[in-house]
Formats: sequence, C-alpha cells, structure tokens
Amino acid sequence: MGQVRLPPPVLLVVALFSRYMQGLEWSIERLEKAFGAIIYASFLFDFSQTRYYEPAMGPGLKKMFVVFDELVALDCLADVKHITIKLEAELAGCHAFPEVRPVNLDPGILTLGKFMLATTKDQSHRIYLRDGILAEATLRFQAGEFQPWPWTYADYRQPLVRGFFREARDIYRKKLKLLTAR
Repeated sequence: MGQVRLPPPVLLVVALFSRYMQGLEWSIERLEKAFGAIIYASFLFDFSQTRYYEPAMGPGLKKMFVVFDELVALDCLADVKHITIKLEAELAGCHAFPEVRPVNLDPGILTLGKFMLATTKDQSHRIYLRDGILAEATLRFQAGEFQPWPWTYADYRQPLVRGFFREARDIYRKKLKLLTAR
C-alpha cells in the first residue's frame, strides 16, 4: 500500500513575452509585488518560433524567463495562473499599447524532475487542475539535462532555454538542501 507524503515546495518560474520593453518591465514589477523577489532571469531572446500570437500581440516579440526566490506549494499553479491572467488584463486595460494583448505571462513550476506550465487550453496530454486551469509537463529532467516531450513548444526545445532551466534547477536543488538542513 502506498504511503501519502506531501511534496516539497517548488520553484516558481514565469515566462514573459511582448514586443514592448515597457510591457516586460511593467510585468516584472507587478510579478514581484505578487510573488516576491526575482533571483534569476534569463536572457531576452527573439520569440520567432511561431506566429500564433501575432494577431493579438504584433510581430517582433521578445521572450524571457524569471525565477522567484520564495519556493511555493506544488498545488499553487492554478492560483498563480489566475493572477497572471489578471495582470495581463490590467495592462491591456490601460490601452497604452495598440495590441489587444501587449504582454503574455505564462507561469510554471520547476521540480527536480520536470518543468510544468499552466494553461487554459485543453489537449490530450494536459491534466485539469481546477478553476479552468490545466497543467502540462513541458520538460523532463533526464541524463543530466532537461529534455522535451513530443508536445513541447519549439522555444522550450532550444538548447539555450533548456540550459536556463538546468541552471534554475541547480538553484532549486540548493534551496531544497537548505530547507532540509533546517
């Protein structure tokens, strides 16, 4: 018979993309108010792997990832996604940009074995969490590297992005060691 154990807290990561630096800066400020200090951020890179977002967000999108200092509960992903949806709507409601969606905020959680994204869109490989939010295992940690699944988005397949997640995993591993040493 299996024994029920509560999982350790996890690392919160948010992907941000926009064609406007002001939109990214605004988002980072709001995300820090909501989730605390950012301790690690990726490089800013061209988000050119798909044109799916162009009708709502325009061309020339730039993307980055941020990692938050405070570890969070594994079951927080639905709540976090709802907060990021509200932040996106708040910026869009300012009408400071011509696009209907000036920024996209995609939260996820990182464990030692995987990175999971929150989404509002159902697919066969996604698991319903609650309140209209689903989770997708986007990357898995195997043989010392993060590996994509067949459904993993093209930008998450890039070696530089997977390298970022490996470094974020190292941060998380150190945080877990400090947590268990207490």
